Amino acid sequence: DSETYPASELDEARRLGALIGLRHLVVRTHELDNPEYTRNPANRCFFCKEELFTTLQPIAEREGRRWLAYGANMDDLGDHRPGMQSARQRGVRAPLIEAGLSKQEIRDLSRDLGLPTWDKPSFACLSSRLQYGDPINAEKLRRVDAAEAFLRALGFRQFRVRHHDRLARLEVPLEDVPRLWQEGRHEAIVARFRELGYAYVAVDLGGFQSGSANLLLGLKKRP
Repeated sequence: DSETYPASELDEARRLGALIGLRHLVVRTHELDNPEYTRNPANRCFFCKEELFTTLQPIAEREGRRWLAYGANMDDLGDHRPGMQSARQRGVRAPLIEAGLSKQEIRDLSRDLGLPTWDKPSFACLSSRLQYGDPINAEKLRRVDAAEAFLRALGFRQFRVRHHDRLARLEVPLEDVPRLWQEGRHEAIVARFRELGYAYVAVDLGGFQSGSANLLLGLKKRP
């Protein structure tokens, strides 16, 4: 549990744990207490995983567990994932990578097992909605969380609200872009986002892109 994740994620974890009979411990982490994290560098995820793994390790030892595991899969190997460095340094295992499973294969297996999360839209922590270098604080995260909760309530499933100071940039799949204008949704979105402190609301013509903040890393490398 952390300010960097919406409460809905914790609720879903509780439901899934109960469904499959797991003993579920809720552990509080404090990423925002680390200035290396809150300054939001390109390797922000390293500091996130450091906080997570150092918090969990004593619990694992207390419980007599030999390994910590996290959910990286084969698709993560082809992207900018600095958190994986922390996992390697601390000996944390990634069973889905060890099994050679891609995200789609995990979805297929989850569906066959009857798990309700098999088609859960891809998700990343709320800090990923801020551009690298934009300092992270709890107020910004709450604003993004509330904006995304509003879109979810309107029936959108796969999307991001990217935070650019007073501007909110919406990423939705291109096939969903027309829905933003149906039934007055655009007016409701603008009104709600202005309540949250955004002066401007823009739609990204590139559509939904998981990890789109990493595009800037590629641009910086160009001559």
